[in-house]
Amino acid sequence: MNIKELKDILEENSKNLNEEFKRLFHGRGGLYENWKFLTIDSIDDILSIAFYQPIEKEIEDELISTIKEFIKNTRHNTIVLQRRYIKGTSTEILDGDLKDDLYAIENGIKFKLNLLSNQNNGYFPDMKNGRIFVKENAKNKKVLNLFSYTCAFSLSALQGGALSVSNIDMSKSALTTGRANHHLNNIDTYNVKFSPYNILKSFSRIRRDGPYDLIIIDPPTLQKGSFEATKDYNKIIKKLEQIVAKDCIVLACLNSPDLNSQFVIDIFKEFAASFEYIKRLDNLDEFPCIDENRSLKNLVFKRI
Repeated sequence: MNIKELKDILEENSKNLNEEFKRLFHGRGGLYENWKFLTIDSIDDILSIAFYQPIEKEIEDELISTIKEFIKNTRHNTIVLQRRYIKGTSTEILDGDLKDDLYAIENGIKFKLNLLSNQNNGYFPDMKNGRIFVKENAKNKKVLNLFSYTCAFSLSALQGGALSVSNIDMSKSALTTGRANHHLNNIDTYNVKFSPYNILKSFSRIRRDGPYDLIIIDPPTLQKGSFEATKDYNKIIKKLEQIVAKDCIVLACLNSPDLNSQFVIDIFKEFAASFEYIKRLDNLDEFPCIDENRSLKNLVFKRI
């Protein structure tokens, strides 16, 4: 694919843009040869570019020039660039200005963003269908949100009428952002908990607020010192029976390109036999992948 074809994709995906977040180009799925390093997002009036590996200066200059020309006919007036392959560097503002309070909007819900960080900005857009599922299945349920990060699933559950939500994550700063996300959306946190626990070591405390009717398990694939999917996913599933209510629904997520859906399904068969595998949620069209087995897995299980 050449630069003109990239511009054509951007123009096609930019039709009918509004303030809601939308991925305009997703090279990470490997579908576009020579463009695996690149993602481009629309965040209201901001165009956010991310490089995941270094590229030749000539290619970078042509790309940036093309994008600056492209935004003349869009709603965007600011361009930012993250070089995700360089830890510790700041986001570059290529054009325009950034406001102090930034957020992404998804189905009317606001999520605080840190676009000046060179790493995760606090919002994972590829999980949109998972959040829709949680909203549609949360009414009158006690919800447990494991590896909650900035508590996006909590917002969806409460919007869907959940009775209560317990958000569990090791990162106190992520939970602080999660609490701020609730306030940003004028959501009462009276029945919401933000607990900075090591999940693998804290099931006795997690069990106190159970049993739970809806559980989200959305761990990192590999986080040194805390979680490694290949070794630790089964440790959570082994303990599910201790904390689940009758007819409990579990959304089990996995975002490892090296592990397929069957990896999680087999763990449930071995260690949580009372659960039936229901389905895998569709991924967004905005995140195309050359091999669907390597893409995001959102798997639904129900206790029978």
